[in-house]
Amino acid sequence: MPTPTGKTTRAERLAQPLAREVAETIAAEKGVCIRPVALRRTDITTGRTEIIDVPCGATLESRCPACARRKRSIRRTQCEEGWHLDHDPAVIPDAPSEVQRAWVAKRAMVTAERDRLVEDGRATPDEVAALDAAIADLDAEITASGLRGSVSRNTSASGRSRRVRSTRRRQDAPDLPKRQKAPTTLGRTYEDPATGKVFRPSLFITLTCDTYGRVKADGTPVDPATYDYRRAVRDALHFSKLIDRFVQNLRRVAGFDVQYFATVEPQRRLAPHLHMATRGTIPRAELRQIAAATYHQVWWPPADTVVYDGANLPVWDEAVGTYVDPSTGEVLPTWDEALDALDADPDAEPMHVVRFGPQVDAKGVLAGSPDADRCVRYLAKYLTKDIAECHEVITDAQARHVERLVEALRFEPCSPRCANWLRYGIQPDNPKPGMVPGYCRSKAHRREHLGYAGRRVLVSRKWSGKTMADHKADRLTWVLNALGVRTADEHQDDGDQPPAPAPLSSVASGSHAWELAHPTDPDVPPREHRLLRAVGEALKRRAQLDAARHHVSSATRVRERAA
Repeated sequence: MPTPTGKTTRAERLAQPLAREVAETIAAEKGVCIRPVALRRTDITTGRTEIIDVPCGATLESRCPACARRKRSIRRTQCEEGWHLDHDPAVIPDAPSEVQRAWVAKRAMVTAERDRLVEDGRATPDEVAALDAAIADLDAEITASGLRGSVSRNTSASGRSRRVRSTRRRQDAPDLPKRQKAPTTLGRTYEDPATGKVFRPSLFITLTCDTYGRVKADGTPVDPATYDYRRAVRDALHFSKLIDRFVQNLRRVAGFDVQYFATVEPQRRLAPHLHMATRGTIPRAELRQIAAATYHQVWWPPADTVVYDGANLPVWDEAVGTYVDPSTGEVLPTWDEALDALDADPDAEPMHVVRFGPQVDAKGVLAGSPDADRCVRYLAKYLTKDIAECHEVITDAQARHVERLVEALRFEPCSPRCANWLRYGIQPDNPKPGMVPGYCRSKAHRREHLGYAGRRVLVSRKWSGKTMADHKADRLTWVLNALGVRTADEHQDDGDQPPAPAPLSSVASGSHAWELAHPTDPDVPPREHRLLRAVGEALKRRAQLDAARHHVSSATRVRERAA
């Protein structure tokens, strides 16, 4: 309450809600991005500029609730549309343009010239380097023109060849049956002999990591001292590769091109596990056999013995551009040299082998059933949450479990370019100055990911025949049609639409030029003002859409009465 003089105390003022936070809360409730990216659109003809906000596109609710929920909703739509298809989706690439064909033709001419000079033996190293640089530039132009993939697998520009290891299966892994693959993405159908109705069921599969020790009901270890944290973080680091191997084995055994929509989520013990919706069915016994026979070997140098620690760390030598021993000045083995030594050792073992746990759950699901809708919701349940904070309430024991996982992950190499290789006496691939073990900036080492650096959503190419952009366009078209607004394809000038990759420094689109606007620019309003404006526009659009829906429902009722 105000004092007799009409003033409030500091404690009373701190207890009052903050206006900026209230604005963000209302924006999130109305589906408005709270971290909009400001783009400056300039009319090339008149020179007139205006600031346009585009959504940040965050996938985590902790960063932007509205964008995260919107992405999750689109993912649910994508899952529903492709799960129970009764026909193979047509994925037909566009015909190449004349510009794309011209770039590929130039690439062929330069490649032929380089190979001719190398075969004749008359080329100098400078000439070969110049042609390699030209090939790299042409590859960049081919990619920029809109072509997918690479025109050649040759790595002549980098001078490094792909390492190939034996594909012979491990002795401790069971063999897999193989069926001749049919050119279809659809599973078999079943007929009810009583009614003659034909069913085409699909599967909902759950796979987990192996056990690392006994855990309590809250997911924390019974004995943290015996819980295998090192194996837990290594499995998390390479879990995405294990998923790839499982899909390969699944398609070999199934006999058709299995399509899937999968999400990676954390268990209560914070180990990643896989939920996968597949089109078509496979016997449960074969699924368990496939999971047991699936593994991924990590052929990296050993990372169990610490060579450099504390203040005794390798130093960067500017003269040679490598890391050297701080005492002797000896150059550390490069990444390629370490792999060469591993290849030369006939008794070498992989640094780590990732496998699934024994728990394999598979459930048949029919299209249009309550189970189908329930499974779709479950697939998207944790997509907006961090792996480390997937539970709404985190106890002290769970927080300590997270801290132990983070500490075990801190010095674990996450990739060939990880700075942690210096700790084990090996230079990372493509080393750079300033690398310090324990301070890797990669996604895997961030607390919110707990080692898993792969994608949280995995969708096969022939799932629904649509990309995320296609599903967004379908939603936009539906809203515009409901409001009676012409779609973007009906406009003659495409300059009214912002470019697809929003955070660009400068790009031209139609009759307008787009560039990233900085918050400190004088023509950029404060973020709070932009939020309030966006909320007002969202409320206006919602009112228009509700009115359009009411009009359609009223017209439908009138037609029904007349009929």
